[in-house]
Amino acid sequence: MQFHHHGYVSTDPRIQEAAGVGLDRPDELPDEVDVLIVGTGPAGMIAAAQLAQFPGITTRIVERRAGRLAIGQADGIQARSVETFQAFGFADRITAEAYRITEMAFWKPDAAEPANIVRAARAVDDPAGISEFPHLIVNQARVLDSFAEVMANAPTRMRPDFGYEFRGLDVVQGAEHPVAVTLARTEGPLAGEERIVRAKYVLGADGARSAVRASIGCTLAGDQALHAWGVMDALAVTDFPDIRTKCAIQSHSGGNILLIPREGGHLFRMYVDLGEVAADDAGAVRSTSLEQIIARANEILHPYTLDVRNVAWHSVYEVGHRLTDRFDDVLPEERGTRTPRVFIAGDACHTHSAKAGQGMNVSMQDGFNLAWKLGAVLEGRSPERLLDTYSAERQVVAKDLIDFDKEWSTLMATRPEDLADPSELEEFYTRTAEFPAGFMTQYTPSIIIGGDEHQASATGFPIGKRFTSARVSRVADTNPVHLGHHHRADGRWRVYAFADAPAAGEASALAAWAEWFAGDPASPLLLHTPADGDPDAVFDVKVVYQQPHEDVAIERVPRVFLPNVGPFGLVDYEKVYAALPGEDVFEDRGISRAGAIVVVRPDQYVAAVLPLAATDELAAFFRGVLLPA
Repeated sequence: MQFHHHGYVSTDPRIQEAAGVGLDRPDELPDEVDVLIVGTGPAGMIAAAQLAQFPGITTRIVERRAGRLAIGQADGIQARSVETFQAFGFADRITAEAYRITEMAFWKPDAAEPANIVRAARAVDDPAGISEFPHLIVNQARVLDSFAEVMANAPTRMRPDFGYEFRGLDVVQGAEHPVAVTLARTEGPLAGEERIVRAKYVLGADGARSAVRASIGCTLAGDQALHAWGVMDALAVTDFPDIRTKCAIQSHSGGNILLIPREGGHLFRMYVDLGEVAADDAGAVRSTSLEQIIARANEILHPYTLDVRNVAWHSVYEVGHRLTDRFDDVLPEERGTRTPRVFIAGDACHTHSAKAGQGMNVSMQDGFNLAWKLGAVLEGRSPERLLDTYSAERQVVAKDLIDFDKEWSTLMATRPEDLADPSELEEFYTRTAEFPAGFMTQYTPSIIIGGDEHQASATGFPIGKRFTSARVSRVADTNPVHLGHHHRADGRWRVYAFADAPAAGEASALAAWAEWFAGDPASPLLLHTPADGDPDAVFDVKVVYQQPHEDVAIERVPRVFLPNVGPFGLVDYEKVYAALPGEDVFEDRGISRAGAIVVVRPDQYVAAVLPLAATDELAAFFRGVLLPA
């Protein structure tokens, strides 16, 4: 965390100085905004937290409830999400509060006594060590609270506007604020009163029954699996030995259970198999009582017993897999002819089972993907065509998720004797670990994803996939740090310059690149950085040397990696790194000893990999995504 560069700070350094629209933010919802977000779920809140970092952008987020969410239905936090929390500054705090999953136990019918279950196998949660971040379980409400804190501490001092329900919208192309949104108050003496808020852009993050989705003519298409599950967050006394371990429990005749321990050491969640649902059930299964869910859980757990003492929340749901054909208001035949003005995200776009722990995680990546793009367009950094990439990128991800979830939820509902291989469930869990962890997303070439012609320069940073962090040594203070952990959700592009062999100050490809980047009028730094902004206002440029830190003379490092920032022009010393002995990032990430440039998007995905000499290609890439300052 960096602070004091605007002057001495003795209070909480996470609270940024108010700026721009945050200096005189009205309590009442204004008539005109830049971005209106509908819904304070994960997709909406992360989008709001990201947009809150842009002082010149007026963003408001409305919610029909009267206040914060108290009990969340989602609780699984995948490692990719924790990486994202790191960018927003609260990964450590959420990790300390959460339950951490390290293994999963698989219980099956006892071969000798099929009516009893026995532990048949264990599987490590992250067998390949694909992330330094953990797989967590924590109440969705606490995640939303963390994003709310980020918003409140941001320069724009954002906070949700509770008590407003979305009623409809109209888009008038050509107007400065083309989206007219009708809202109605849901509480207080003015309950029922309607008003219109005009916005440049609208994001519908209002859930599976999204009214915003309906207003732009999108529908969820897919199927029901005709299989029901009861779910409960419970406090209980039990002799089941793995009550504090994530478990997949398959019984001989009573169905299956997915057991997920919760934060706090006592609470746990159970997804209890209620069996097949008749095609003409018409939702009757949803009237299954809590007592019936508990009774079925005890049948499955035999010979163990579950004495439930308290239930914080319970529900019954039927597995469904549905996806919209687009994530914005532009029809296929209109694509490229006009700018999207209304977007949808999260459950408004895709629904699936809860048992893979993907709903909240994928929804947050929807919101993160869109919000930095809205910020770049509204600030005048990027052309409006950038917004077309949101639907193109995220719809593919949602389709992959639904395909994965169909297979996983089907396996979870299958009796052990009906599996082709008795170990099929645990083998699938281990084999596909990278997908539910959130690391299989790979965006295809576009204006913000380059080609793979130079992928060999850094094979460990696949283009289109998230930036895989590695430990390096920070030269100025000799501290070992994770390179990716300094990537903040501030809307900036990251440019990592991995040096060739010569030491700092010697003639090298890195020195030539640094001279071009800092001094050539065609370089992205000079072309796209505002004259009145800090040198790193658009590009956070870091260098990593092959030598250990004691062999890097920081006074000989090119000045582009030591920019003067803030009102006092102080030197930022946290952009110069060296390889750690025994943890050489060049070796671990397949980086050419001739050096390389790795470009990372504001949402942490690798956009380009280039040799140090490919300056024309680097300049051309940024001319495609950024406007001249």
